[in-house]
Amino acid sequence: MTDATATATTVTNPYAAGAAYIDGEYVPLAEARIPITDWGFIRSDVTYDVVHVWKGRFFRLEDHLERFERSAAGMRFTLPHSRAGQREILMECVRLSGLRDAYVEMICTRGTPPPGSRDPRQARNRYFAFAAPFIWVADEAQRMRGLHLVISAVQRIPPESVDPTLKNFHWGDLIRGLFDAYDRGGETVALVDGDGNLTEGPGFNIFVVKSGKVATPHRGVLEGITRRTVIELCAECGLPLDLRPVSPGEARSADEVFLSTTAGGLLPVTTIDGKPVGDGNLGPVTDRLRDLYWSKQEAGWHGTDVDYTDHA
Repeated sequence: MTDATATATTVTNPYAAGAAYIDGEYVPLAEARIPITDWGFIRSDVTYDVVHVWKGRFFRLEDHLERFERSAAGMRFTLPHSRAGQREILMECVRLSGLRDAYVEMICTRGTPPPGSRDPRQARNRYFAFAAPFIWVADEAQRMRGLHLVISAVQRIPPESVDPTLKNFHWGDLIRGLFDAYDRGGETVALVDGDGNLTEGPGFNIFVVKSGKVATPHRGVLEGITRRTVIELCAECGLPLDLRPVSPGEARSADEVFLSTTAGGLLPVTTIDGKPVGDGNLGPVTDRLRDLYWSKQEAGWHGTDVDYTDHA
């Protein structure tokens, strides 16, 4: 697409770069705003979820909506929309944008209580949503050769303090870990828990493969929808999989390591702390599961079609 064509498309459809739902109205994504006093902004008192659209279909939409509702209930939010209402809002954001491959986020914030109040019960919870062009957490070169992961000594916030199964924006530990990784020549990071076992990274779960057996951390992590998908695919392929503690040493000595995320599916890791994982190349288990993930998805597995009739 030429620059002129892109400009013309944007003029024709003001939502082409993304559409958002704010306070009952749909606006171009670049115009979406929330109040600066919203506790979602000033206190990270917020929950969210992200579902993607691929080739015109939502992937596991109902699973994401269910998890979002569970997260909201766990944080004592009251969602202003029913499941059907949320579904229609997300659909409309995608329809307005016309995007066939999209990153779609739903958000609930605490809102703003009356002036001077610190009582979260007095706040009116607020709901936002948006659709943007599909986001990859790894670029094409990284997806082909594998990511360079660093295992940081930075500890993940313990689940006794912040429940990681309720999706949240408490990323202070993850950001600190990312800078540690960058300082050590890495591209992304995995954090450990108080016992020194692996937890997760910024926006992904981690899997290790040894002698054809797969394992992933069972505690202190978000129960990712893509993680759930990998578990299902392993069962389909007859691959043994354990949910259990995974030590950094086990990851460093694994045959293969890969990450799972809505923003990219399965992503191979080929170095940890500057040293190769296995032979340093994409492994057969990762390759098989990644191909199956995308091929089944494109065939409609767990898919919900988007009706673009009014916004072709």
